[in-house]
Amino acid sequence: MPAPLIVTALLPESLQSRADQLRQAHFPPERNFLKAHVTLFHALPPSCEAELRAVLAGLAREHAPVPACLTGVMKLGRGTALGIESEAMLALWERLADHFHGLLTPQDEHRPRLHVTIQNKVSLEAAKALQAELLPRIQAREFAFRGFGLHAYRGGPWELVREFAFRGRARVDD
Repeated sequence: MPAPLIVTALLPESLQSRADQLRQAHFPPERNFLKAHVTLFHALPPSCEAELRAVLAGLAREHAPVPACLTGVMKLGRGTALGIESEAMLALWERLADHFHGLLTPQDEHRPRLHVTIQNKVSLEAAKALQAELLPRIQAREFAFRGFGLHAYRGGPWELVREFAFRGRARVDD
């Protein structure tokens, strides 16, 4: 059955592993059925899957791994995230958003605040406590996104459709 499509930015393995550990430790277990992730688009229509695959493959073929910076702890109200800055990834998001204009949900029309959610839908007190605990432990560091992930949403765990590894030479700002 056709399912909405989700596009993510793939973290390097070391950061993915650390984010997964934090998510496993702090995300409410009854809702934690996903690995840590950086969502670029939440719900593209399944009818555009072939076109989306082609566009993601083209961008991955063209570009080198995309520079980014883990900035530290991000407050999400009743949750906590790892904040990420990457003008280069946002430039790729803009290219994708422009290409799929007219197919985007209202949520996906807005430029994302890049982050990895490690805790969500908890009390404000629990969120503030985790933020205070993690603040001295999460240091800013540079990294590079390794590609795009394409997933199908089927009402629970996401189904990985395909990963598109950056393997080109172009820099986004070139």
